[in-house]
Amino acid sequence: MSTQTAGQQRGTRFSTFVRATIALQTTAILLQSVSAGMLLSTRHGDLLHSAGARVMYGMTMLYLLAAVLAWRPGGASLRPVLYATGFLLLASLQVVLGIAHVLSVHVPLGILMFGLSLLDLNRAVRSATP
Repeated sequence: MSTQTAGQQRGTRFSTFVRATIALQTTAILLQSVSAGMLLSTRHGDLLHSAGARVMYGMTMLYLLAAVLAWRPGGASLRPVLYATGFLLLASLQVVLGIAHVLSVHVPLGILMFGLSLLDLNRAVRSATP
């Protein structure tokens, strides 16, 4: 029978929140690639891609919030905060490039973001398993 202190329970709860937000962010980026294809093939694809961009940006901000909460009150590592900050910077650049219609950088950056998000999700899941 193991007993956890309140700080350990809080840290576990926050790390679960961090993993969930990374999974949501990765899913949002994947759905952005689907909506990008719809942007090319349907009349209302631009609306869906624009809404998806807002959702993806929101998920990235939520990931940063979760990482900060896991780090400061939860006592977790600073590394997820740095990763989340990097993702927020990439997402901001992605939004600017999308609005400016610089597709030669916008599309590869989206692919890079999806790959990095998958790697981050893999890291977070592996660190959670004993």
